[in-house]
Amino acid sequence: MNIPNNITNICCIGAGYVGGPTMAVIAQKCPEIKVTVVDINQQRIADWNTENLDKLPIYEPGLKEVVQEARDRNLFFSAEVDKAIDEAQMIFISVNTPTKTYGVGKGMAADLKYVELCARKIAKVATSDKIVVEKSTLPVRTAESIKTILDAEGKNVNFKVLSNPEFLAEGTAIDDLHNADRVLIGGDQDEDGLKAIQSLVNVYSHWLPLERILTTNVWSSELSKLTANAFLAQRVSSINAMSALCEQTGANVDEIANAIGSDSRIGPKFLKASVGFGGSCFQKDILNLVYIARSYGLGEVADYWEQVIKLNDYQKRRFAEKIVKTLFNTVSGKKIAMLGWAFKQDTNDTRESAAIYVADYLLNEQAELVIYDPKVKAGQIYTDLDYLSTRSEEENKRLITIVNDPYEAMDDSHAVAILTEWDEFKAYDWKRVYNCMKKPAFVFDGRNILNIRIMDEVGFELYTIGRG
Repeated sequence: MNIPNNITNICCIGAGYVGGPTMAVIAQKCPEIKVTVVDINQQRIADWNTENLDKLPIYEPGLKEVVQEARDRNLFFSAEVDKAIDEAQMIFISVNTPTKTYGVGKGMAADLKYVELCARKIAKVATSDKIVVEKSTLPVRTAESIKTILDAEGKNVNFKVLSNPEFLAEGTAIDDLHNADRVLIGGDQDEDGLKAIQSLVNVYSHWLPLERILTTNVWSSELSKLTANAFLAQRVSSINAMSALCEQTGANVDEIANAIGSDSRIGPKFLKASVGFGGSCFQKDILNLVYIARSYGLGEVADYWEQVIKLNDYQKRRFAEKIVKTLFNTVSGKKIAMLGWAFKQDTNDTRESAAIYVADYLLNEQAELVIYDPKVKAGQIYTDLDYLSTRSEEENKRLITIVNDPYEAMDDSHAVAILTEWDEFKAYDWKRVYNCMKKPAFVFDGRNILNIRIMDEVGFELYTIGRG
């Protein structure tokens, strides 16, 4: 197989939250490599090519500066999928792998139809040897399936499949790419496999020290991604479990997190109590891990990891129930301001956001919600709720108002619920807010970002996660 030591042409299939930023940084750091990001969604490609960089389809701090530096130099966004595949030496697959909503594995297994379509497209189009890189989060041994499809449908073309899972945190993705604590590359351990691994190592070594670029066999690489997300989510659910106990006993979960986080064996990260984790990866990857464990007959392992998800669902439901209970056991006809819809700060990604589930619960109780998020568009909010709820689109629109001014959201409201930890929420004129709200004035801080002493001075009844 013809495997170049130095790659000069890369194609990435998928211009989403992983493919777009990752390829932008590779192009920025490797100016001699042509990087083309392709997608069948022509509007998404048009959005990546917009002259107004503030309107890129993805919001990430630092992303527009990277795109501005590399775009039209050696970074290109195109809908010409076949052309980019044929010209590339290395092809990244970075498409969505949602949880299946049908058939065998429904609700747990990863839906790999888009990955399979990519493999078949590559095999059909390729006229020269290719290195194919899994960038999407995939279940263990997916590379084997991709290789089978490529070899079966490819015509006198050789393929080598690598696993290169992403470990980005949305909101800090650009910094995570620039200063990665590790890059993981898995591949076959034969001669061609090791050459393919080295060719990708050479790409990342443009800006990362070699000791941060880890190489493994392909199966270890695939499973490492699921394991990393499961461990991180487990920590969040663990501290959230303690938050419920703190509220009953009078303990303070922040003080407990500080105490145990000072233990060097535990560490302080991912120990902030909240209304629950969200995002595209944690829940999907744990459910995938549960499904894999069950498929191998490891019931106890599956039950262990499934409990992380159950606790997260419990925390979201508990937060919503607390709002209803505190507001005298009814929110029907009451205006509740929701601050934040993205699953975390510094991103416009709403996938599995706790805000969606809390809003759905309150809407089922006939609350009137006024929603503000600095980066999420109104259309996305309606789409999220219409997908989750059993209510009609008309009923959702009747009960929801989406505004561009946070003070408008909070004026004349019975309560404020903070669902995303945007920094701007801390700096609001809360005295002004208090004076314009119904009394008693309630704030439910699901992200623990507000100062209790200050809120007491203002006059709010402040409810936060995990403080008894």
